[in-house]
Amino acid sequence: MHTESASRLRVLFDVQHPAQVHLFRHAIEELQAAGHETMVISRDKEMTLDLLDAYGIEHQSLSRRRGGLPAAVLELSVRELRTIRAARKFAPDVIVGRVSPSATHAASLLGARSVVVTDTDIDGTVLGRAFHAITLPFADVVCRPPDLDLPTAEAKQRDLGKQELAYLHPDRFTPDRGALERYGVDPDERYAVVRLAGWDAYHDVGHEGISETVLRRLVAMLSEDGRVFLSTERTGPTDLDVEQFPVPIHLVHDLLYHADLYVGDSGTMSTEAAMLGTPSVRLNSVDGEEDEGIFRTLEDDYGLLFSFSDGEQALRKAQDLWEDDSATDTFERRRADLLADAPDVTDELLAIIRETATQRSASAAAPAPTN
Repeated sequence: MHTESASRLRVLFDVQHPAQVHLFRHAIEELQAAGHETMVISRDKEMTLDLLDAYGIEHQSLSRRRGGLPAAVLELSVRELRTIRAARKFAPDVIVGRVSPSATHAASLLGARSVVVTDTDIDGTVLGRAFHAITLPFADVVCRPPDLDLPTAEAKQRDLGKQELAYLHPDRFTPDRGALERYGVDPDERYAVVRLAGWDAYHDVGHEGISETVLRRLVAMLSEDGRVFLSTERTGPTDLDVEQFPVPIHLVHDLLYHADLYVGDSGTMSTEAAMLGTPSVRLNSVDGEEDEGIFRTLEDDYGLLFSFSDGEQALRKAQDLWEDDSATDTFERRRADLLADAPDVTDELLAIIRETATQRSASAAAPAPTN
């Protein structure tokens, strides 16, 4: 196994979802700029590969997402073997990913350290508990929001701030008006973004998002005096007065930043829109007392996001925000309050990766015990 010193690292990133491209891309770029070696293994799921290509990140796709439990189990097994093979060839000091059993298992088997980044509660589903049970025990470091409780040793847990700020912090993101204009979107025109998630991940079992009835009423209200851009992962009605996303996927945050309103059932894009200072409404059956801390924080502490499980309440709130002429200025001030309290998460993640690599180096250099 490779034993680079901490001054020159070899870091493997496991990227299996579009949000993870954003989460890790600045860390990858900074490590490369500092002379470290990186490798990215990817998964063909939604727009993950397209995003990696758009950002010029070289990657090796190891598996493809397919529906159904038997296919998911088969993919997990295939990915495990291919991850071990790729990691053995690259010989990393540290493997970084989300809750991925294949990545943590490969690190344990090959003598690397593993860093798991998560901000998702372990819910009551069998799949959710099982996925974490075969991942967290093998991780060396688990990065999570300070208010997230995980069933793993406290000594291996590290606080990591609002993870969307790894790529949406002003030090990392500057909205590009010109890019939108090149795709026919005037940043000053009135428009809303509507997002429908697929609801097919393991932690989505038993939950649902925006119904067709609510979607129709929402679009009818918004399209009266503005454009409506729809991003969807599922099949829906084709007669709605909406436009498909007008920009490439890597410009989604530029589109969200200049939007007058966001409404969706996706957790990730809802928090992204809120942290960009866009008036945001989230509607899904997950909302409630057991909702994840980031949603409660954005709503209760900063007033940037409004979450509902009831469609009527969500529609009323969306209409209020859409008709509020002062909403843009109000939400810009609220975003400023958030950023005053929030660090650049990429800097935090890089510090954890370097610390983890140092621990591995120290462990490798320690003399073997004698009898």
